[in-house]
Amino acid sequence: MTIGFIGGSGIYESLAIEASHTEHVETPFGEPSAPVTVGNLAGTEIAFLPRHGENHEYSPSEVPYRANIHALKQLGVERVLSSNAVGSLREDLPPQTLLVPDQLFDRTRNRPRTFYEDGIVVHLSLAEPYCPHMVDHLTECGDATSASLRKGGTYVCIEGPQFSTRAESEFYRSNGWDVVGMTAIPEAALAREAELCYATVTGVTDYDVWKRDAEVSLQEVLDNAAANEAAIKQVIERAIETMPDDHDCECQHALDGTINTPTEAIPPETKAKTELLVGEYLE
Repeated sequence: MTIGFIGGSGIYESLAIEASHTEHVETPFGEPSAPVTVGNLAGTEIAFLPRHGENHEYSPSEVPYRANIHALKQLGVERVLSSNAVGSLREDLPPQTLLVPDQLFDRTRNRPRTFYEDGIVVHLSLAEPYCPHMVDHLTECGDATSASLRKGGTYVCIEGPQFSTRAESEFYRSNGWDVVGMTAIPEAALAREAELCYATVTGVTDYDVWKRDAEVSLQEVLDNAAANEAAIKQVIERAIETMPDDHDCECQHALDGTINTPTEAIPPETKAKTELLVGEYLE
């Protein structure tokens, strides 16, 4: 079993892994955000990738999400853990709280959203955008840190890179959503398309703009992201150390029955581009 970890804002260095080396991976969807650091943690092979690049050079809309997920798939990753910096939409989720969300609402509009285009149509269920088994497991590992960790909730993903308007923030709150961020989509959907189990630990950095006495600023986000870094790494490391070898999971068969294009109608170049992902379903 190989586990991938995609580090979000504030996490640009890998976990406490041993015998690490760097893999420069080329994918049919371009280069990933950075070379992948591969090593071992508690007897498990880990592949670490900083989502925004080694120097935070990719904005949320520019992250090469498809290349990142495909690169991890190429390296044999079966399960992906990630982290996201988020704003809180609830008074009882203050900065420096951790949340493991189980639902997503998509407000993005300018990002490549799927691996499957150019002559292949795939209709895939995203009813459970995060792997339920991984959500449970991450939550159980909350005792690895003294930080407060909550389970469940909806992450609303906005386009960015600007923060929300006050009207938008109040709209998100009125729908009962819990946190707002810029990087969960299309990453979670692409992991599902690649049949990878996927879940995230979000670290609250601010109260977004709805709270009149706590208007969000970049410095506040950076300071709280740095404060969340140690807690998130503790949870992720515990999750890796205690990850069960096997579990019955629909994520691993997510593409079964979803391809709507006859095999003979799919262009050869598209078949080649998606071979790693759907090859077994096109035989």
